[in-house]
Amino acid sequence: MHIAISTPNDFNAWLALAREVEHLFGPMAEEAGFHTALQQAIINQQAFCIRTFDSSALKGGIIIAPDANEILWLAVSAPYRSTGFGQSLLAHALNRLDSRQPVRVQTFDSSVPEGAAARHLYHMAGFRDARSGGNNPAGIPTVIMELAVQD
Repeated sequence: MHIAISTPNDFNAWLALAREVEHLFGPMAEEAGFHTALQQAIINQQAFCIRTFDSSALKGGIIIAPDANEILWLAVSAPYRSTGFGQSLLAHALNRLDSRQPVRVQTFDSSVPEGAAARHLYHMAGFRDARSGGNNPAGIPTVIMELAVQD
């Protein structure tokens, strides 16, 4: 598996991936604000992806904010879930964030069955619930998780 820095040519593939998960995250693919944020993340080399070899589709993607030491977005396409791609993307992102500071991510609250896999992924990496994140744009309860400073 190869994780690559996303390029502007990946933009439409990111939108296709976003469409797969909008029911859990809220509207993105048709939202101008999401487009702008995604384009900026690509330009700033803060968006990483796993591409398929036979098409322009993405197997998964992750966006980070190094200045805030946060993971902003992580999704894996349905056919590639439970294959280790999410774990690889997360490890890749964590290698680019500052381990001397807490790393944060907003993910699903434990009350959300559809978020169990994401929560498990973050727990396995050492993240722990820090505080409520409120409801996301899809109306789903979230939590802010933190990865403590690594010695």
